[in-house]
Amino acid sequence: MKKLVSLITFTLFLATYSNAQENKEIIIENSDFIDMNQNEIPGAIVFTGNVRVLHNGVKINCNKAYHFKDEKYIKAFGNVQINQGDTIFMNSRYAEYNGKIEFAFATGDVSLRSPESTLVTDTIYFDKKNQEAFYNSFGTIQNKDNTLKSKSGRYFIDQKKYKFTTEVTVTNPQSTIKTNNLDFYENSGHAYVFGPSTITSKENVIYTENGFYDTKNNVGKLTKNSKITYDNKIIEGDDLFYDRNNNYSRGINNVKITDTVNKVIATGHFAELYRNLETKKDSMVLTKKALVKTLVEKDTMYMHGKKIIVSGPPTDRVIRAFNNVRFYKTDMSGKCDSLHSSTKNELTQLIGKPILWNNDNQMTGDVMHLIGNNKTEQLDSLKVINNAFLIQKDSLSKNGFNQMKGQNLFGRFEDNKLREVDIIKNAESIYYIYNDNNEFVGIRKSVCSRINMEMNENKIETITGYKDAESNIYPENEFPENARKLRGFNWRGDERITSKEAIFPDEEIALDDKIQLEAKKRAIETEKPMEVRKETLDYDIKDKPEKKKSEKKIVSKKNTLQKK
Repeated sequence: MKKLVSLITFTLFLATYSNAQENKEIIIENSDFIDMNQNEIPGAIVFTGNVRVLHNGVKINCNKAYHFKDEKYIKAFGNVQINQGDTIFMNSRYAEYNGKIEFAFATGDVSLRSPESTLVTDTIYFDKKNQEAFYNSFGTIQNKDNTLKSKSGRYFIDQKKYKFTTEVTVTNPQSTIKTNNLDFYENSGHAYVFGPSTITSKENVIYTENGFYDTKNNVGKLTKNSKITYDNKIIEGDDLFYDRNNNYSRGINNVKITDTVNKVIATGHFAELYRNLETKKDSMVLTKKALVKTLVEKDTMYMHGKKIIVSGPPTDRVIRAFNNVRFYKTDMSGKCDSLHSSTKNELTQLIGKPILWNNDNQMTGDVMHLIGNNKTEQLDSLKVINNAFLIQKDSLSKNGFNQMKGQNLFGRFEDNKLREVDIIKNAESIYYIYNDNNEFVGIRKSVCSRINMEMNENKIETITGYKDAESNIYPENEFPENARKLRGFNWRGDERITSKEAIFPDEEIALDDKIQLEAKKRAIETEKPMEVRKETLDYDIKDKPEKKKSEKKIVSKKNTLQKK
């Protein structure tokens, strides 16, 4: 009898909902029992058992529901499921739904599922009108290979995007992302981080304060205070791109690469790094104001070229530089068209119009070889092949130059200073002679097969000619000015690089000024969540962050729904 009364009552109740859908009223589609006791729950109708509720595309299933008809309000109890079409399914122990503003609140072991991911937390708010869900009670999201954990978050249903703002961790088999600000697109696996963030994998650690990372393809684009650390190498730059699968990194503008093992610092405005995990033969390519700084003993060698390539392991590192190569060290500087240097045999080759200044000595020739000593990390010897020419400005005379020339030159260094020089084949020399009181004696001109010169503290001590030697000493007034310079003489002292700042040619300095000006203008952009720039990341990003919709507070006398 009781069931029959309930059934009749429920049937009469459903009759009042005949036009409910047209009026967008809440529809109670099914319930095993109905209770209209107004004493216990004023203003509410109680439905119990297999309750199904419909409202404007939202379905609610539960064990028990209170329906406040006048307020279009539902309180649901026990095995609650709220779903929107086939896109959103939310399960909980308890939920409330406000039909006037189409807003739901769910708590107690809440699970929010979409086709791409599942969110588990204690409490979720669901805004149907704006198609947003959010939580502030620590949540875990499972998205295929990614697990996301955060203290709070917001889900934009139409964009399939999560936005996290507190204590975010994204974990997958390849890497872990930690940040306080993250936008994550669940269908593409794209993550945008803003603020201090780290991306850690077995191979490296990435730090950035504004960046993008594709968790599916393991590629990243980083800006603002970004750096990549791996195998004792640190890569920094305004714009960094990283491809984990291909072990490739790229940096644009103000790039700095620090190699602590090889004691090398490389800088430039464009750099590419290739890694070979099997052979350990990494390589690096630098252009646009490229500079490689190498620690040599207690000094630093600075080297510039339009293009510089560094490759190989520490024991067999090779440096190659091309086009207008220039280098500087406190006791040595020089120029050439191209350079090749190997740590294995400590050989540096200067190719194409090389010129070398060692203290006050200027040396030129077709090809130069600088040979170092692995043990002392100092220069050991020098070879100048074909058209060798050594010039030293005489320290006492006004316009005098000591000169030696021949087919080849072989030099020996002590403490990085030129100590002895041999000129081989067709040797000629002009030398200003002084007595012990530094009084001028005359100018000696010599021609022979070989000349040996010994130096001390950068001053010529002795010059000796061998085999078929012809030597004459001329008083200054008997030796014409035009005869005091050997054929091919070209003093280029004004070109000498005397500081690390002077190592760059004018066109590279102009390029740097232009890039730094552009960098200042773009610095403002990094204060906003980034959008990938095509010139830096050749990768098609279809999903980009969108402006979030305005937030509204929900006010209801009988509910706890309120946006936070």
